[in-house]
Amino acid sequence: MNPTSQELPQIKKMLHEQGYIDDGAIAMSVFLAMKLEKPLLVEGPAGVGKTEIAKVMVQAMGTELIRLQCYEGLDSTHTLYEWNYQYQLLYLKMQEHQGKGIQDLEETIFSDKFLLKRPVLNAITHKEKAVLLIDEVDRADEEFESFLLEVLSDWQVTIPEIGTIRATHKPQIILTGNRTRELSEALRRRCLYLWIDYPTFEKELAIVQSKVPEIDQQLGIQICAFMKELREMKLEKTPGISETIDWAKALASMHLTHLDKQIVEDTLGVVLKDWQDMRHTRDSLSELFERTGVSSRLT
Repeated sequence: MNPTSQELPQIKKMLHEQGYIDDGAIAMSVFLAMKLEKPLLVEGPAGVGKTEIAKVMVQAMGTELIRLQCYEGLDSTHTLYEWNYQYQLLYLKMQEHQGKGIQDLEETIFSDKFLLKRPVLNAITHKEKAVLLIDEVDRADEEFESFLLEVLSDWQVTIPEIGTIRATHKPQIILTGNRTRELSEALRRRCLYLWIDYPTFEKELAIVQSKVPEIDQQLGIQICAFMKELREMKLEKTPGISETIDWAKALASMHLTHLDKQIVEDTLGVVLKDWQDMRHTRDSLSELFERTGVSSRLT
């Protein structure tokens, strides 16, 4: 039996159930990453649904999502473990008059029950195959990337007080990035790759209709047309699909059937998150409405 014919349609169905309108490449990438047990690196602009892929994979595998949010200055310790110092001190205090030797105490306080597992160690020692989402990996420093390469190669970590801990179940890894810096070739070679761009008008409209089924059809069309033109402008923070969905939900909740200048001005804060972008867009509203074909709504 060809596994592709059985499992790929199921993944496509799960993507659809999550409101994910797939063009074929996304479902195939998820399927191959699971089948080959390889990390999947997903890059693209902010807000296009990269992290949602991990949620679909969790649903497909029936397992748990473990998330590591990357940031500048992140080091391996914060992703692996730390000792529960308060618990250790409390234990030592309770053992003061028990006559235990230092070696016995050390063996006890530096054992698994005093260990606070962070995402990477948690994923490696999980009781079942988990999905590890390493979100915005390009925000972390190159030193962390080097550490990550070691984990991805050997699927084991070393804790000085305990020793080497090998993966109980090799986790399924999703890495996301917004290309704030270039990732190393070594990391890219270890991963399958998927690029998700801003959607076409037709695809974004299908996403909006799936995520906000109560929206008026004309309003949905105008929102997506407006967003398409808005992304052509030079903005500091170009809005993604998530902002489109938020805007569609907001306008649908007011039972609107079309866009007009006043409602756009009043709700721009749902779509844009930078004051210069908002000012630039307000100054360009007439042109934007013209290009979206709803200029008659300006008065």
